[in-house]
Amino acid sequence: MHLSALDARQYRSLRAIRMELGGVNVFVGANGVGKSNLYRALQLVQAAVRGRFAREIAVEGGMRQALWAGSRRTHEPARIVFSVELADDQTGVDFIYRIEAGLRPAAAAAGFAFEPQIKAEEFSVRVGARSTLMMKRQGAGIMLRGERGRMTPFEEAVLVSETAISLLAHEGTAPEIASFCRFVDQWRFFHGFRTDADSPLRRPCLAVTSPLLDEDGANLAAVFATLSVTRGDTVDLDRAVADALGGARLVIPEPDVDASFGLSLPEFEKRVFTARELSDGQLRFLALAGALLSYRQPPLIALNEPESSLHPDMLEPLADLIARAADRSQVWVVTHSERLADAVRQRCGLRPLRVIRQDGATWIEGMRVTGTHPDDDDGE
Repeated sequence: MHLSALDARQYRSLRAIRMELGGVNVFVGANGVGKSNLYRALQLVQAAVRGRFAREIAVEGGMRQALWAGSRRTHEPARIVFSVELADDQTGVDFIYRIEAGLRPAAAAAGFAFEPQIKAEEFSVRVGARSTLMMKRQGAGIMLRGERGRMTPFEEAVLVSETAISLLAHEGTAPEIASFCRFVDQWRFFHGFRTDADSPLRRPCLAVTSPLLDEDGANLAAVFATLSVTRGDTVDLDRAVADALGGARLVIPEPDVDASFGLSLPEFEKRVFTARELSDGQLRFLALAGALLSYRQPPLIALNEPESSLHPDMLEPLADLIARAADRSQVWVVTHSERLADAVRQRCGLRPLRVIRQDGATWIEGMRVTGTHPDDDDGE
């Protein structure tokens, strides 16, 4: 299963944009064009599945800050709309989820003034050209398709800030929704890693088998130890570290109560530098390596500006990591770096998507309104 399309409307700089997506998706562009809003839209879909949509919007400053600030058509409601499509290549089944959120009506008593109110949600299953609505939410009421094919009311109402999809995620009565939610919940988003003196990357962590890297990188040492001890194979990791860090060697001690790691540098062969001693760039590259080479890969890995703090010579090795991860995961990369975008293009045979501002809104250069690009017709 993979994410095949994303539609986002009236969210920050995203006026109305739809994108059809591939196995590796690279978005490159200047500061201020809205690249990170595309990344954030995906995060908010996951937040809806996890029941944290309202909280995540509140963290951004509430609905007034999150809503599209440009002009709207007459009578067009002020609503953020996200829609995603997941395709299962083995079964030919598509899952489609859509959520709409708006402000609390002036006369309403329920809810807080600037928290998002979920106005509508839909979940459909599509086979070929035929689409079947499985769940529809309007206000507080939820309708579910039953065994006999009829839409019937769900027994529990939702609060105005709750998502129906999160309420139904573990319900045995909606297995398609449960499958969709399990898949989306496994996505991983890496928006930079702290490298200050108190960063969790610089500290040992509990020696617990860790097949996936936490989004803050706090279990990085355990991820490395899992590759070393459980898989017994760090060939790809060792090659990436040597290529990016001038022949350096990653040192992974046998874990005890804690797991840790260090670097052995060619010019100081008798000295192992601990994580606390590494430069910001060295540490950030190691964290990216942990994210992209972990024992078990998530179905989607999203990287936002992964080139930050990296020396330019680390970008080609990073592109190698991205290409390697793409064998097992769908990858989404947002970057300022033309060099990184071109390196990924060479390794993965894709065309980076250039993000621009068009009439004040975020857009993909050359993209049709359907979400496709003319180059796609040629199979490029």
